[in-house]
Amino acid sequence: MKTFLILEDGTVFEGIHIGAKKDVISEIVFNTSMAGYLEVLTDPSYAGQAVCMTYPLIGNYGICKEDMESKRPWPDGFIVRELSRVPSNFRCDITIQQFLELNGVPGIAGIDTRALTRILREKGTMNGMITTNENYNLDEIIPQLKMYTTGKVVERVSCEEKYVLPGTQKIAENGPFSGSSVFNKEDYKAGIREKKPSLVRELNGRGLRVALLDLGAKDNIARSLAARGCEVTVYPAWTMAEEILADKPDGIMLSNGPGDPKECTSIIEEIRKLYESEVPIFAICLGHQLMALATGADTFKMKYGHRGGNHPVKDLQTGRVYISSQNHGYVVDMDKLDPRVAVPAFVNVNDGTNEGLSYTGKNIFTVQFHPEACPGPQDSSYLFDRFINTMREEGVCHA
Repeated sequence: MKTFLILEDGTVFEGIHIGAKKDVISEIVFNTSMAGYLEVLTDPSYAGQAVCMTYPLIGNYGICKEDMESKRPWPDGFIVRELSRVPSNFRCDITIQQFLELNGVPGIAGIDTRALTRILREKGTMNGMITTNENYNLDEIIPQLKMYTTGKVVERVSCEEKYVLPGTQKIAENGPFSGSSVFNKEDYKAGIREKKPSLVRELNGRGLRVALLDLGAKDNIARSLAARGCEVTVYPAWTMAEEILADKPDGIMLSNGPGDPKECTSIIEEIRKLYESEVPIFAICLGHQLMALATGADTFKMKYGHRGGNHPVKDLQTGRVYISSQNHGYVVDMDKLDPRVAVPAFVNVNDGTNEGLSYTGKNIFTVQFHPEACPGPQDSSYLFDRFINTMREEGVCHA
């Protein structure tokens, strides 16, 4: 079936239909990861967007449900050069075509994704429509595209109610997290998907208590904390700061998430209250941006954002460069950052944009990239260990 991708500048790509049979209008973005398409599809940060994968062949190892980063795919649409119809992997549960169909995600294949990416890089991220209507009318469609906004998507991707994920036993030999854990993966999947913590093995004794504010969190954030022995309580994005602090956490984690951070006005107010507490805080991606906004800084939309698993970031304290996984279209404006409140901690080596902040006089540090990776390199996973050490040094452990 013929399918068309129509951009708001009037550019039209013709390809073939994949996924669910429906039309969609969305913000078109691209991801440069060479692997990990399932983790990309199930990353809640893509809510309100249609993703173009720059790697030419997608779906060759099918869908392994164990690798999902949330309970379902979140992009509005999926754009690829070639979709593998016959996956070859012993872990494969279903094909990517079946996965897209079952979850109502439409897409287009057979287009020149290099040309599309070049347009987005030169002109900036823009809205577009995926449609199977061969009689489309540009004069009618383009005004609709220009009116589209992702809106307040955080509320759509956050968990519905508070739940607890008990800490798992730590890995004894290779540090707190080395990519393979001693807890049962099927139990963990069931626990985090169905929110039944009893299905997860508990620590022998109580570990550090971490409050995770779910702004669209990927599962591996909670997994990374649990693998280090933390008891993780996950809170919906709209939770009041007083409720979180009343549970006396040893530390607070602000997760990644989708959309324009300035849309999260009520959440920013609550994060300001968390900032004023003495509880250590670690924030990732959207959480990083919201903490900056809560403390008087500003954010702006990037031309085409950072999305992929190969972005170099420099630690300004040590001078060391790490390869990071990233997924964001907004960034903290360094020109409006008060050094009395926070100072830059990481910088993007490619374009010089901010990649992390250290808050003056506070046990708070935030990063724009994803130390939990999935997909991507694990170079910066040490930041979770740093967070653990910060909580211990604070001396408020409830163990």
